[in-house]
Amino acid sequence: MHDRLNRPLRNLRLSVTDRCNLRCEYCMPEDDYVWLPREDVLHFEEISALVDVFLALGVDKVRLTGGEPLLRRDIASLVGMLAAKPGLADLALTTNGVLLADQIDALRAAGLRRITVSLDTLHRDRFKALARFDELDRVKIGIAAAHRVFERLKIDTVVIRGVNDDELAALLEYGRPVNAEVRFIEYMDVGGASRWSPDRVVSRREILAALAERYGPIEPLADPGSSAPAERFALRDGTTFGIISSTTAPFCRTCDRSRLTADGMWYLCLYSTCGIDLRGPLRRGAPVGGLKALMTETWRARADRGAEERLALGDRRAFVPVQDLLRKDPHLEMHTRGG
Repeated sequence: MHDRLNRPLRNLRLSVTDRCNLRCEYCMPEDDYVWLPREDVLHFEEISALVDVFLALGVDKVRLTGGEPLLRRDIASLVGMLAAKPGLADLALTTNGVLLADQIDALRAAGLRRITVSLDTLHRDRFKALARFDELDRVKIGIAAAHRVFERLKIDTVVIRGVNDDELAALLEYGRPVNAEVRFIEYMDVGGASRWSPDRVVSRREILAALAERYGPIEPLADPGSSAPAERFALRDGTTFGIISSTTAPFCRTCDRSRLTADGMWYLCLYSTCGIDLRGPLRRGAPVGGLKALMTETWRARADRGAEERLALGDRRAFVPVQDLLRKDPHLEMHTRGG
């Protein structure tokens, strides 16, 4: 099934909660949060039923997100339900790592195949300033546990000028002994409450230049047919890393991702300001055929190019207004739609 730009529906980012145990400034920086009503949050059986429909329509990769997905009680049970589904080629999870050490074995036993840990800095004072909690040690323990259980993992780092852009090499060096591929992410202006501004973006070009100055020539790695958001590169010693350059070089034309929030709103683009309610029809007893028809019609009409459209605004690039829209629709923030 393809959209209007011939992009297939293949990757589903599945948020299981909007709650988080950190308060990272680029994700949920305001003091007032509009949490999703608990009665609206999908039960595991409802998530499983919707995933069945997505699989029938071509999705073969699912990533569990949040908020912080490990805050969802008994998340390993959901992993087990999803991992057993025929046709699911990949089941991954992104976490901030704080609770990972205690849950990693159960997640692996349930069938989780890959894990990504978010880590933006190796400095305790910076971590506390960014995340508003002093949890760096527990994150590191979680990463070590992920290495023990999975052997390989990914580390996601949002690069912000004047905050952590002097740690690129240090993060690569940290990743080596735990067999982690670091993915540097350009700071994106998603959501209304972030402190994003163009001058805080460290571009792909700048990231490569800084690493080349330290390590010498960097080789791009070809990955034919991949729709992964990260461009991958290798240092001379074979160390690999990725860069997700959504802000300065959007990959909208090959994006096959959609997002399902914890309360069943389906978003076709990270920058979308409105979604499709799947919880309502599901709870009203809509037949599978009806859900398939709704989702098929929606995807085939998709023409979203959110990051490209933001880039085209140039100096007029701006956020969604915070105080009004976010209180009316909490789905507009990263911690709700799953990043």
